[in-house]
Amino acid sequence: MSKDKIKEEQEASGGRQDEGAGEEKIEQEMSQEDISGGEDSESWEDSPEKEDSQDKEAEESPDQAGQEKKKGKQDPRDVQIEELQDRLKRQMAEFDNFRKRTEKEKSAMYEVGARDIIEKILPVLDNFERGLAAVPEDLKGGSFAEGVEMIYKQFIKTLEDAGVEAIEAVGQQFNPDLHNAVMHIDDEAYGENEISQELQKGYKYRGTVVRHSMVQVAN
Repeated sequence: MSKDKIKEEQEASGGRQDEGAGEEKIEQEMSQEDISGGEDSESWEDSPEKEDSQDKEAEESPDQAGQEKKKGKQDPRDVQIEELQDRLKRQMAEFDNFRKRTEKEKSAMYEVGARDIIEKILPVLDNFERGLAAVPEDLKGGSFAEGVEMIYKQFIKTLEDAGVEAIEAVGQQFNPDLHNAVMHIDDEAYGENEISQELQKGYKYRGTVVRHSMVQVAN
């Protein structure tokens, strides 16, 4: 056998060996990839994180779909109805506030007017009291004096029903919110800042002072 033929056979056998070795290496790499890929896929499919994500998607998807459907297919008439309802609620609230404010203003105006009338009536009441105090002792039991006294009591009752009340003075401690001190005396029979005499009655209307009592304060 010649040297050239022997060389050709060696080259052919070496190529076949290289091809076989290459194919074997590729097969080993493919088998390793299949094993690793299978393990990863099995671990992900069986993991609780995947189950949780699938459950969340299943829970959220119907709501999201419903909201998108509602937004996309909302009837324009429903939108207009909602706007009209909102406007109506606002107007009703404004009207209620206006009604309350009007009632408060009317009440304040009524009280101001009533106080003005009471202030004008009080001098008449003072004259009634002065007239009764000036009646002589021998005429106090007469029909005329009794008639005047009955009218006076009726007058007082009418004012009380309207919310007018007299301010207590004699024997009370001096209160600048209720009393107006015009005289001062030193008398050990009275306490400190005690009212010893009432010179003119004071009156309140619904808890508000209409006229301060004119008093004399001791010590």
